[in-house]
Amino acid sequence: MVSGVVGAVVQAGVVHGDVHLHSPPPPPPPPAPVVPRQLPAAPALFAGRVAELAGLDRTLTATAPDGRDPTARGPTRADSPANLPVTGTTVVVSAIGGAGGIGKTWLVLAWAHRHLDRFPDGQLFVDLHGFSPTQEPMAPGAAVRAFLDALEVDPGRIPTDLDAQAALYRSLVADRRMLIVLDNAATAEQVVPLLPGSPTCTVLVTGRTRLASLIDRHGARHLTLDVLTQDEARALLAARLGADRIAAEPGAVDELIQLCGGYPLALSITARHAATRPGLPLTEIAAELRELGLEMLDHDTDPTASLPAVLSWSLRRLTAEHRTVFALLGIAPGPDTTLPAVAALTGLPPPRVRKALSALEEASLLERRPGGRYAMHDLVRAYAATTAHNLPDNVRETALVRVMDFHLHTAHTADHLLYPHRALVQPDPAAPGVHPHPLLDAAAALAWLEAEHATLLATQRTAAALGRHHVVWHLAWALDDFHIRRGHRRDQLAMWRAALDAAAHLPDPATRIRTHRFLGDACSLLGLHEEATGHLDQALALAEHHHDPTEQAHTHLILAIAWEERGDDRWALDHARHALNLYRTLGQPVGEATALNAVGWNAARLGDFDTARDHCRIALTLFRHHHDPDGEAATLDSLGFIAHRTGDHQQAIDHYHQALTLFRTLGNTCEVADTLDRVGHPHAALGQRDQARQVWREALELYREQGRDDDAARVQRQLDDLGPDRDAAPPPRDPGSVNWPK
Repeated sequence: MVSGVVGAVVQAGVVHGDVHLHSPPPPPPPPAPVVPRQLPAAPALFAGRVAELAGLDRTLTATAPDGRDPTARGPTRADSPANLPVTGTTVVVSAIGGAGGIGKTWLVLAWAHRHLDRFPDGQLFVDLHGFSPTQEPMAPGAAVRAFLDALEVDPGRIPTDLDAQAALYRSLVADRRMLIVLDNAATAEQVVPLLPGSPTCTVLVTGRTRLASLIDRHGARHLTLDVLTQDEARALLAARLGADRIAAEPGAVDELIQLCGGYPLALSITARHAATRPGLPLTEIAAELRELGLEMLDHDTDPTASLPAVLSWSLRRLTAEHRTVFALLGIAPGPDTTLPAVAALTGLPPPRVRKALSALEEASLLERRPGGRYAMHDLVRAYAATTAHNLPDNVRETALVRVMDFHLHTAHTADHLLYPHRALVQPDPAAPGVHPHPLLDAAAALAWLEAEHATLLATQRTAAALGRHHVVWHLAWALDDFHIRRGHRRDQLAMWRAALDAAAHLPDPATRIRTHRFLGDACSLLGLHEEATGHLDQALALAEHHHDPTEQAHTHLILAIAWEERGDDRWALDHARHALNLYRTLGQPVGEATALNAVGWNAARLGDFDTARDHCRIALTLFRHHHDPDGEAATLDSLGFIAHRTGDHQQAIDHYHQALTLFRTLGNTCEVADTLDRVGHPHAALGQRDQARQVWREALELYREQGRDDDAARVQRQLDDLGPDRDAAPPPRDPGSVNWPK
């Protein structure tokens, strides 16, 4: 008997008894997929980065065409394991870039451990050693083999060819919800073989470079990590030192954050110094950091605990030329720079400079900012300066001479464009190959000076340190008019004090005369009356000794300012008349016009309005004839003052608004503030309270911006007292509108 036939013919001889056929036993089920858990521990004391964590969350959900989270449960394929969604179409790849020690790995691990539930099929992690103190960057084949080992692939099944290995790896992670973290990558070549092909996987890459081809060809979302905010830095210190210790010394904490510039590794090193010395006040830690700087953030035996060492690893992949540019940027004056300035600094042609700057930006050692400006974090800059000590002395000095000459000669050009009637004092020729930045007109000149102001101040300090006395003096000269226009009175004073020291080393006696005159002017504007008249008396005595009538005339005009500031209008008028007589004798019509306006202004202050009006009208005609808009604006302001004081308030408003139009066109915000202040009084006298309030509010804002606290307080009182029955307040004593010549 045959009980059951299974698809075949059974042939037998003599069969005794029953015949039983059985199907073979089913094969055992395949082993469950390996679920690797390779993530290192989460940072123990992670703080801040709320915006960046949220950005990674958004990136994770951004690849679904319908806006749904590709890692969430949703419509599935029939054969899709673990009910995986099918909405995603590409692998989510986020590339987190930034300088060494900025916290890239901390961010990735903190985010990953907060979202482990999104990746139930495992997490793979590899340090690619792109920037390592002891190891060369990991070869792609080694990284792929490490992942295959983590997935417990039989070594006998692993092919020898890298492409085949990568294909096997992609097959193993396909349709699995996994997180792949590729830490410390140096090149896209390290990363590409490790990219899965399945949209269910998420890849996070960290590195100091931007990995351009990863962004271009694989759609990686790039996130540049910056320094911590003030609140985030405080939270980090509190997490490491305890909230009580932070709260006990808030001022010291603020200084530590400022000295570290919000740099996470610097803050962590500083916190370590404080934590290991719990009895030491944070004020002492801050004082030590302030004194030692980068030296305190170094470590002799543990390079991973040393900010200089961590930064040094970024230099290894740079060319020798790019490392030299990096070093020279560390000693260049100013908080930031531009491509033309770097060309002057390095002596390289612009195309090579552009490549060097791009390489440093790519390496996260330099940041490009709007307006074509480049800047380093203060600690990165300090490290760059230490590497500059490895350059030959003549290389460093030559570079500084070139960049100082570039800034000086461009500032000289800008000054001449802004004030063409000013005496032209030519600086020494620039170093060979250095050309000033081209400036087309006064507007371009003013914009350049505005953008480069901090750098120009730093350039003068660098020149003083190197004993380049003529650069020190000529920078003070070139920036004086700009400082007056913008109300930078303290900077004006500081530059002329430095110039006074430099003038002692310069041979031309006119240099010393001008220095005392300009320094006296700066002192007068800041209310340093005794110092002002002292310098001006020296300037006048020197000008008389050297028989220099032009300098005598100029000095008399500044003495008129100084005595008006001291409250003596008669002495001020006397000096203005002396200046007028000298300019007429010399046949200098622009100087004559300026002195005429000065006489008119001071006569008006003394109540002699007929004399004042006659002198100012002649001045206005001369200024217009010689196309001097500065002088024209100043004289219109004076005529507005005369009209207001004689009761013709509408005429005063008309003159003031004509002056304002010119001052605004010239970018002279200092004079704009003063004229706005003055025009409010005739508005108030006519009962036009809204107009008075409007101009005084604008004047108040400008005074505050310019640091003119006394003027701001006075205008605030005028606003507080503004009312329909009040007499107009007396005009301010600020003499700035007289347009004193240089």
